[in-house]
Amino acid sequence: MTADPEHPVVQGELAELRRRLDVAYARVEGGLALLTHRTEETAKEVDELSTRIVTLEHARWPLPSIAALTAVGALVVTLWQVFGR
Repeated sequence: MTADPEHPVVQGELAELRRRLDVAYARVEGGLALLTHRTEETAKEVDELSTRIVTLEHARWPLPSIAALTAVGALVVTLWQVFGR
């Protein structure tokens, strides 16, 4: 691309365009750095929550065990009432 002789390119305008391009590039880089940081933090939080969920799942009582304990308790109370009187 050549400059038109009637409209010479002014060095100041080129410098201004370069400056604006540098500023825009710095903004994009900053935004990407921020997004990368937030993504890493979110990944850490998801990992921590997954660990907590696994811990809670292992610590809970399974429903069939609770039902069996309730049935045994009811049987003991029934036998106590029948033979206790």
